Amino acid sequence: MTTVYAVVDSPLGALLLVGGTSATANGGTALASLSVPGQKGGAVVQDGWRDDPAAFVEIGRQLTAYFEGRLTRFDIEYVDGGTAFQRRVWQAVEEVPYGETTTYGKIARQVGTSAAGIRAVGTAIGRNPLLVVRPCHRVIGADGALRGYAGGLERKERLLELEGAPAS
Repeated sequence: MTTVYAVVDSPLGALLLVGGTSATANGGTALASLSVPGQKGGAVVQDGWRDDPAAFVEIGRQLTAYFEGRLTRFDIEYVDGGTAFQRRVWQAVEEVPYGETTTYGKIARQVGTSAAGIRAVGTAIGRNPLLVVRPCHRVIGADGALRGYAGGLERKERLLELEGAPAS
């Protein structure tokens, strides 16, 4: 699979999209990463990757609609990645509806992890390579406070405000 990338503008700043060709993906590209400048653990363009904005037209269209408040759920194919535990956590995160929030503790219970596993859930959420489209910004602290976000708490707050979600 050829790795392609593009940089698109957004209200959060430049977004680096990384993906691979896929015969089954809407638009022909499966998304491997969506990151922002300065993101902890964010993607960095590698030698051999091809700059191909045309590969991300459909994904860009959906992002634009989301940021304009016209899209509440993405229809994007993702490149498989992460550990089995991370994938369970990420699946639980994807189930949090637009405009709503949940807590790290609720995600931990949903994936069958004890209270002691909340830190592992937080780590898995922090390793989400698909900011915005896999809505880890919707996960907040039990006290309602915003907690860690690889893209920065200011961006997390902006996304929650865009969605009209409750945030402290």
